[in-house]
Amino acid sequence: MFSFVAKAVFAGLIVALVTVAAKRHPGWGGLLAALPITSILALSLLWVDTRDVSRVGDLSQSILWFIIPSLPMFVAIPALLRAGVGLWPTMLVCVAGTLVIYAVTFWALPRLGVRV
Repeated sequence: MFSFVAKAVFAGLIVALVTVAAKRHPGWGGLLAALPITSILALSLLWVDTRDVSRVGDLSQSILWFIIPSLPMFVAIPALLRAGVGLWPTMLVCVAGTLVIYAVTFWALPRLGVRV
């Protein structure tokens, strides 16, 4: 249980750091958010928990395949906000759209011979 709480606290600190940085310098906040800190942490903790490099490699490959379908969301958010759509409707549309793209990705990758 301690391990779970420690991981949750660390993840929360990362989110807090990104939001604090973004208030002063959106570019730095964006850079911090874009860094694969969460992925590196997850890969490292998976290895610590399992000592299984094969699982770490599989997770890394899955992360790659699911970064790609999330990219349109980061194009749509600023476009919708600049078009005058409110924040919450923008988030709703973008999250829903991303979920649809993820579902298509989950469906398509195995049919293309990619194991996820």
